Amino acid sequence: MLLPLLFLLFSPLSAAELCHPDDKSTLLEFKHSFSNPNPFPTWDPTFDCCDWYGVECNETTNYVIGLNIISDDLNGTIPTVLPKLKHLQHLRLHKIPNLVGRIPPEIGELPHLTYLVISWTNVSGPVPDFLANLKSLAYLVLSFNRLSGSIPPSLAMLPYLYAIDLSRNQLTGPIPESFGHFANTAGFPALDLSHNMLSGDIPASLANVNFSQVDISRNNLSGDASVFFGKGKVTNTIVISRNNFQFDFSKVSFMESLDVLDISHNKIYGSIPPQITDAVYLQFLNVSYNRLCGKIPSGWKLRYRSESWDNTSFFHNRCLCGVPLDPCK
Repeated sequence: MLLPLLFLLFSPLSAAELCHPDDKSTLLEFKHSFSNPNPFPTWDPTFDCCDWYGVECNETTNYVIGLNIISDDLNGTIPTVLPKLKHLQHLRLHKIPNLVGRIPPEIGELPHLTYLVISWTNVSGPVPDFLANLKSLAYLVLSFNRLSGSIPPSLAMLPYLYAIDLSRNQLTGPIPESFGHFANTAGFPALDLSHNMLSGDIPASLANVNFSQVDISRNNLSGDASVFFGKGKVTNTIVISRNNFQFDFSKVSFMESLDVLDISHNKIYGSIPPQITDAVYLQFLNVSYNRLCGKIPSGWKLRYRSESWDNTSFFHNRCLCGVPLDPCK
């Protein structure tokens, strides 16, 4: 009878201490950094912090490696205590409308961080240059905030970065030339800078990058965006709509992998190259509101659906003709 009794007495205590004490005290500091009376009610010190809402621990070491917070109720700024979570790999602060202030420099002191998401908040200020200190970072998502200023060229120097999303902010200035020289040569980076106030010509260096996805729509960008195209590339999404791009579309070559193409609302001229029909995965196409001329290609080799573009994909161009528009004369 003695052994079962000892097990019952000591097993809850050992379970409660799986979480490292330093990590637990840091999480409680994080909690009390907000002005709410009792944010995260499940973060009860009497329970193992590895079981708290939004907290992920390594199953072997029990160090906190992930923090995933979604809350309509939190009020305050991003707490500066996060570097005390020395093993943190994933940080996601999402849909927290009352999260304000700037991204604190302490975020740049998380050496193991691979995944950083601060999105759908009212965080403001610049995209910090110190994010380039996060040498393990692979995913950077700072979308749907109130960030302003220019994009730090140093972000392209992160050795493992292959997804960067700065969309839906108030960013200004050009796309850095350094974005044509991503340090990560092993992967195919995804780039989303859409819905900002970026301006200036597209850097020619971007032709060097084999992007998996590109969305730079709804900015004030200009120049030759044909740098994103190329037959040997693996890009599946190119969205450059609602800018001021001017280039000869007839000279563009298409990758077979292309799934989404939207070049609408620009000043793009020339004809639609017949080789576009070889894009067998194409599901969405919009070339409307440009200065295109000539016959719309036929004989699409689409793999997943029959040819079904309607006239809205092509209208408001200078002199395009053929199905689904009026016949060519």
